[in-house]
Amino acid sequence: MLSLSRALGRRLFSSAAAASESAAAASTSAVRKAQNPLEEFFEVERSTEEDKPPPHYGRSWKASELRLKSWDDLQKLWYVLLKEKNMLMTQRQMLYAENLRFPNPERISKVKKSMCRIKHVLTERAIAEPDPRRSAEMKRMINTL
Repeated sequence: MLSLSRALGRRLFSSAAAASESAAAASTSAVRKAQNPLEEFFEVERSTEEDKPPPHYGRSWKASELRLKSWDDLQKLWYVLLKEKNMLMTQRQMLYAENLRFPNPERISKVKKSMCRIKHVLTERAIAEPDPRRSAEMKRMINTL
Protein backbone atom coordinates (compact mmCIF):
# COMPACT_ATOMS: atom_id res chain seq x y z
CA MET A 1 0.00 0.00 0.00
CA LEU A 2 1.30 3.43 -0.82
CA SER A 3 1.86 5.80 2.05
CA LEU A 4 -0.23 8.91 2.18
CA SER A 5 2.66 11.24 1.53
CA ARG A 6 3.73 9.24 -1.52
CA ALA A 7 0.20 9.19 -2.93
CA LEU A 8 -0.58 12.82 -2.20
CA GLY A 9 2.61 14.69 -1.41
CA ARG A 10 3.81 15.27 -4.94
CA ARG A 11 0.45 16.59 -6.03
CA LEU A 12 -0.37 18.78 -3.01
CA PHE A 13 2.96 20.12 -1.93
CA SER A 14 5.03 20.02 -5.15
CA SER A 15 8.04 22.28 -4.57
CA ALA A 16 7.41 22.72 -0.84
CA ALA A 17 7.40 18.96 -0.39
CA ALA A 18 10.61 18.54 -2.35
CA ALA A 19 12.29 21.23 -0.27
CA SER A 20 11.06 19.76 3.01
CA GLU A 21 12.01 16.20 1.99
CA SER A 22 15.56 17.27 1.16
CA ALA A 23 15.73 19.28 4.39
CA ALA A 24 14.42 16.30 6.37
CA ALA A 25 16.96 14.00 4.77
CA ALA A 26 19.76 16.40 5.64
CA SER A 27 18.52 17.00 9.15
CA THR A 28 19.46 14.60 11.94
CA SER A 29 16.60 15.53 14.27
CA ALA A 30 13.67 13.15 14.52
CA VAL A 31 11.09 15.91 14.92
CA ARG A 32 10.37 18.06 11.88
CA LYS A 33 8.28 21.21 11.88
CA ALA A 34 5.74 21.56 9.09
CA GLN A 35 7.18 23.78 6.35
CA ASN A 36 3.84 24.13 4.61
CA PRO A 37 0.78 24.80 6.80
CA LEU A 38 -1.18 22.22 4.79
CA GLU A 39 1.19 19.51 6.03
CA GLU A 40 -0.54 19.72 9.41
CA PHE A 41 -3.56 18.04 7.81
CA PHE A 42 -1.56 14.88 7.04
CA GLU A 43 0.25 12.37 9.18
CA VAL A 44 3.97 11.99 8.83
CA GLU A 45 5.09 9.15 6.59
CA ARG A 46 5.30 5.74 8.23
CA SER A 47 6.80 2.57 6.90
CA THR A 48 4.23 0.26 5.35
CA GLU A 49 5.94 -3.05 6.01
CA GLU A 50 3.41 -5.87 6.13
CA ASP A 51 5.10 -7.77 8.98
CA LYS A 52 4.69 -4.91 11.48
CA PRO A 53 1.51 -4.85 13.59
CA PRO A 54 -0.71 -1.80 13.13
CA PRO A 55 0.06 0.99 15.62
CA HIS A 56 -2.18 1.41 18.65
CA TYR A 57 -3.67 4.89 18.92
CA GLY A 58 -5.16 4.93 22.39
CA ARG A 59 -8.67 5.62 23.55
CA SER A 60 -11.11 8.47 23.84
CA TRP A 61 -11.10 10.70 26.91
CA LYS A 62 -13.42 9.73 29.75
CA ALA A 63 -15.78 12.34 31.18
CA SER A 64 -14.41 11.64 34.67
CA GLU A 65 -10.91 12.57 33.43
CA LEU A 66 -12.19 15.70 31.73
CA ARG A 67 -13.99 16.89 34.87
CA LEU A 68 -10.59 17.19 36.58
CA LYS A 69 -9.30 19.64 33.96
CA SER A 70 -9.62 23.42 34.02
CA TRP A 71 -11.71 25.41 31.54
CA ASP A 72 -8.53 26.52 29.72
CA ASP A 73 -7.18 22.97 29.52
CA LEU A 74 -10.46 21.74 28.09
CA GLN A 75 -10.46 24.53 25.52
CA LYS A 76 -6.88 23.66 24.47
CA LEU A 77 -7.77 19.97 24.29
CA TRP A 78 -10.84 20.82 22.18
CA TYR A 79 -8.68 22.55 19.56
CA VAL A 80 -6.11 19.73 19.58
CA LEU A 81 -8.93 17.25 18.96
CA LEU A 82 -10.45 19.48 16.29
CA LYS A 83 -7.12 19.62 14.48
CA GLU A 84 -6.76 15.84 14.78
CA LYS A 85 -10.30 15.31 13.44
CA ASN A 86 -9.62 17.59 10.48
CA MET A 87 -6.35 15.79 9.75
CA LEU A 88 -8.02 12.36 9.90
CA MET A 89 -10.97 13.37 7.75
CA THR A 90 -8.68 14.99 5.18
CA GLN A 91 -6.55 11.86 5.09
CA ARG A 92 -9.64 9.66 4.75
CA GLN A 93 -11.00 11.74 1.86
CA MET A 94 -7.69 11.85 -0.01
CA LEU A 95 -7.18 8.10 0.37
CA TYR A 96 -10.76 7.50 -0.76
CA ALA A 97 -10.11 9.61 -3.87
CA GLU A 98 -7.07 7.42 -4.64
CA ASN A 99 -9.10 4.21 -4.03
CA LEU A 100 -6.92 3.38 -1.03
CA ARG A 101 -8.05 2.03 2.32
CA PHE A 102 -8.13 4.43 5.30
CA PRO A 103 -6.14 2.81 8.12
CA ASN A 104 -7.66 2.73 11.61
CA PRO A 105 -11.04 4.37 10.86
CA GLU A 106 -12.01 4.00 14.53
CA ARG A 107 -9.70 6.93 15.34
CA ILE A 108 -12.27 9.40 13.99
CA SER A 109 -15.00 8.05 16.27
CA LYS A 110 -12.66 8.23 19.29
CA VAL A 111 -11.90 11.87 18.56
CA LYS A 112 -15.59 12.72 18.04
CA LYS A 113 -16.54 10.92 21.25
CA SER A 114 -13.91 12.88 23.20
CA MET A 115 -15.19 16.15 21.72
CA CYS A 116 -18.78 15.30 22.72
CA ARG A 117 -17.61 14.51 26.25
CA ILE A 118 -15.80 17.85 26.51
CA LYS A 119 -19.01 19.65 25.52
CA HIS A 120 -20.92 17.58 28.08
CA VAL A 121 -18.50 18.45 30.90
CA LEU A 122 -18.53 22.13 29.99
CA THR A 123 -22.34 22.10 29.88
CA GLU A 124 -22.42 20.52 33.35
CA ARG A 125 -20.22 23.36 34.61
CA ALA A 126 -22.41 25.98 32.96
CA ILE A 127 -25.55 24.53 34.53
CA ALA A 128 -23.90 24.38 37.97
CA GLU A 129 -22.80 28.04 37.73
CA PRO A 130 -24.77 30.05 40.33
CA ASP A 131 -24.53 33.37 38.44
CA PRO A 132 -27.21 33.30 35.69
CA ARG A 133 -25.36 35.79 33.48
CA ARG A 134 -22.13 33.87 33.63
CA SER A 135 -24.03 30.61 33.07
CA ALA A 136 -25.71 32.02 29.96
CA GLU A 137 -22.37 33.29 28.67
CA MET A 138 -20.76 29.87 29.23
CA LYS A 139 -23.63 28.15 27.40
CA ARG A 140 -23.24 30.51 24.42
CA MET A 141 -19.51 29.75 24.29
CA ILE A 142 -20.17 26.01 24.44
CA ASN A 143 -22.74 26.22 21.66
CA THR A 144 -20.20 27.90 19.37
CA LEU A 145 -17.83 24.92 19.71
